Amino acid sequence: MTDRTSDTLDLAPSADDLDALRDKYAAERDRRLRPDGAGQYRRAAGEFGYYAKDPYTPWTERQALTDRVEVLVVGAGFGGLVTAARLRQAGIDSLRLMDEAGDVGGTWYWNRYPGVHCDIESYVYMPLLEEVGTVPEWRYAPGEEIRRHAVAIAEAFDLYRDAVFQTRITELTWDDDAAEWIVNTDRGDRMRARFVVTSSGTLSQPKLPGIPGIESFRGHTFHTSRWDYGYTGGTPDGDLTGLADKKVAVIGTGATGLQVVPHVGRDAQHTFVFQRTPSTVDVRDNRRTDPDWAASLRPGWQKKRQDNFLAVVSGEDVDVDLTQDGWTSTPDLQRAMITGKLDPALTPQERERRDELLDAQKMDAIRARVDAVVDDPTIAEVLKPWYRYMCKRPGFSDTYLQTFNRENVTLVDAADHGGITRMTETGIVVGDTEYEVDCVIFATGFEVGVSGVLSGTMPVHGRDGRTLLEAWARGPETLHGFYSHGFPNLFQLGALQNANSVNFVHILQDQAEHIAAVVTAARQAGAGIVEPSEEAQREWTREVQESAFDNEQFQADCTPGYYNSEGKGRPNDFTYGPGPVEFHRVLEAWREEHLDEVLRVETEVCS
Repeated sequence: MTDRTSDTLDLAPSADDLDALRDKYAAERDRRLRPDGAGQYRRAAGEFGYYAKDPYTPWTERQALTDRVEVLVVGAGFGGLVTAARLRQAGIDSLRLMDEAGDVGGTWYWNRYPGVHCDIESYVYMPLLEEVGTVPEWRYAPGEEIRRHAVAIAEAFDLYRDAVFQTRITELTWDDDAAEWIVNTDRGDRMRARFVVTSSGTLSQPKLPGIPGIESFRGHTFHTSRWDYGYTGGTPDGDLTGLADKKVAVIGTGATGLQVVPHVGRDAQHTFVFQRTPSTVDVRDNRRTDPDWAASLRPGWQKKRQDNFLAVVSGEDVDVDLTQDGWTSTPDLQRAMITGKLDPALTPQERERRDELLDAQKMDAIRARVDAVVDDPTIAEVLKPWYRYMCKRPGFSDTYLQTFNRENVTLVDAADHGGITRMTETGIVVGDTEYEVDCVIFATGFEVGVSGVLSGTMPVHGRDGRTLLEAWARGPETLHGFYSHGFPNLFQLGALQNANSVNFVHILQDQAEHIAAVVTAARQAGAGIVEPSEEAQREWTREVQESAFDNEQFQADCTPGYYNSEGKGRPNDFTYGPGPVEFHRVLEAWREEHLDEVLRVETEVCS
């Protein structure tokens, strides 16, 4: 069916319209609130550990390692890859990459489900394009193209040489006498490293819904991040011939569901889509890269485009928007969750009023698109999102809504029941209705914001045996989010007390360059220790807290999701409030003026 959506609305909502909209949003939020909050999910571990098993790379036995490297990078997603690449460029030869997966790629190693694409333009998302010498084939790259690019980075910078995969750290212990880390793993390794960089990511551990009776279902089940092509047939491009005679349930309608449902809906005998909260579904408009445009690119083109994208979505003043897509058209709306530059001419009340009006217009347009695309008005109503734009990560698709015009696709609204009621041996129950299915696909995403360091699954023992979690008992304390006093030569990548953006790979690139600069400075100065003072990390923690953008009420008003801990809310004082562009300026100035403050020449440098 043709998409009949107009791009703009003629009239802005009135005050009465906003009051009514707030009431509607509150009612829809309350329908979905659950007393257990994030406790409604369970880890893919223990009796459910098979959901996290790697289906892509056969297990390989190896001898335990007891050697020493100068730098160990934990995590082979884009954060770890770019960090390792920058360290290699800085002249570090003794470098090891480690990951639990069977190869590099991180999220893109795990996510190989049909239809998987990145929702950020590939020219700004995929790092080191110029260094590797490639231009993506698609504007919004499919997952396999992104995964192959991760492999290309590892090959270009010789990162496979000492890499170890299918390996998980079980303990990190600082050896003060040797000024290095002892690294124990689940493979029996007891290796040593002068520096350890953790980029173990927060999008690798699959998350399962805690549905009563989930263990009793006798049909086939799997998680989208461990897609079972042996059962479904086909490839990431689709053609799931194995589902032709199957009744299939897809649980989850977030970013993954938007991409999976069109393929399963087309190929399965019948598809049941179980929805608690609908996503926003804006136009994607993906297309192949214009070869003439690619040929016209000049050296430095990617950094220019990346910086422009980051500036636009952060609310910085720019002369031109080089990307011109759904993200760069909504920076004011993104400010509610990912902060940036604010208009000083407006009071906070005026700014909130303006942003709420813009938000209402955008969401009205998205809901109008549902009416324009979906034939059945009853189904269309269930698919309409009733919340502020950034309550959930915005979604984009040119095929998802259209799938609900198929006769073999059934949308099941589970909102009034707090989600799925239970599972039986043969199906899924919502309320008093059971839907018999042959296969259940969990499109329920990953554990977000919980790295191995933060969860305690990778215990870190610093000076005097004190653990990092003990040191952070009253809250995290770092300098710029990278390192903490009492834990020398340990660098962490991530958003904690650092910057954030919708294109987090750009943030990881900036973090990688910063870490490489600090390690290089330490080597040049003959410093055996990189460690911030207690005073420096206290000052930075205080600055992060004082500069934090107050979005507590915004999150409280949102429908439950991982942004607000399933309706429980969470403080926004874990990232730097003025935004990523300003944070990059802060880091540049610090490297010029204060970098030597974290360097201590008190021991010989390990060779």
